[in-house]
Amino acid sequence: MHCPYCNASDTKVIDSRLAADGAQVRRRRSCNGCQERFTTFEMVEVVMPRIIKSSAKIEPYDNEKLRRSILLPLQKRPITIDEQEAMISRIEKRVRQMGEREISSKVLGEIIMSELKTLDDVAYVRFASVYRDFQDIDAFHQEIANIRPAEKDNE
Repeated sequence: MHCPYCNASDTKVIDSRLAADGAQVRRRRSCNGCQERFTTFEMVEVVMPRIIKSSAKIEPYDNEKLRRSILLPLQKRPITIDEQEAMISRIEKRVRQMGEREISSKVLGEIIMSELKTLDDVAYVRFASVYRDFQDIDAFHQEIANIRPAEKDNE
């Protein structure tokens, strides 16, 4: 592993831990050249299904696109990086378990929304407002009303 600070290839692992519900290994590393420390994540590379967009265009699965679409509604929310990574791992696991070569972006969006709903209501509504293309305040009210009965059932 090359050091991100000085690009030296002589780095050592200081600490290793499981992360993202065991789907990743988080490694704390130290550069033997500049002595800086940094974190890396190791995970199994698996073939993910291609995504069928609403325009019928087919795109390869893009982990970074998924990550950006999830991290944006989670901004300034009290969700740790480990919780975010665990959620991303759960989403990818659910997609892989479908066993399909291609899935629609609509199915992926619904999986993301179900995970966000269990993690953080505000992030869920933020994501849903873009994903479902809310046009007015009434759409927000309706989505919030749909969340609240579920909360009362859990009490």
